[in-house]
Amino acid sequence: MNFQSVEFEAAAGRADQLKKSDLPEIVFSGKSNVGKSSLINKLVNRKALARVSATPGKTATINFFRLPECRFVDLPGYGYAKVSQNEKQRWAKLMQGYFDAERNVALVIQILDMRHPPTDDDLEMVDFLYRSNYPFAVVLTKRDKLNKTNQKLQLEYYQDIFSTIEDLPMIEFSAQDGYGKEEIKALIESHILQTE
Repeated sequence: MNFQSVEFEAAAGRADQLKKSDLPEIVFSGKSNVGKSSLINKLVNRKALARVSATPGKTATINFFRLPECRFVDLPGYGYAKVSQNEKQRWAKLMQGYFDAERNVALVIQILDMRHPPTDDDLEMVDFLYRSNYPFAVVLTKRDKLNKTNQKLQLEYYQDIFSTIEDLPMIEFSAQDGYGKEEIKALIESHILQTE
């Protein structure tokens, strides 16, 4: 699969603006500031395909990126406190609209910051994906910000938290040195093959 043959396709701020789901979709979900854009950029080997924002909670749209075999779907980051109540409601409606639309979801990549415990929003999202039977994987970002001992401890901590979810892929990732990138790409490719 050619990850570099990618282009920005559309941004949807409301559910009625969503792209038609005519390709397998790889969905990226995570709280604001967790490194979602950096992960997408690293996977497609581009500096700024997905915009990395200095202000958390800035991505207020669902962004679609088109690849030959699939579509990357970048969901807006959740859980940022400084967003107004109206904005939170619009966000919730947009997300609801996406997941209610019976889209061709091949895989959801749920992104968590390896350095910190999951937030309530993180746990709610994982619970939603699990109960809804979406195929999903957990990617633990910011690995390079921990020393070797803490990397091991945090990985074990996360494995313990999600131990009740059978066969859950859990991949450590660093946008800095690309650690975990090939594993994530292989996982995406295998899920796309399964949906064909």
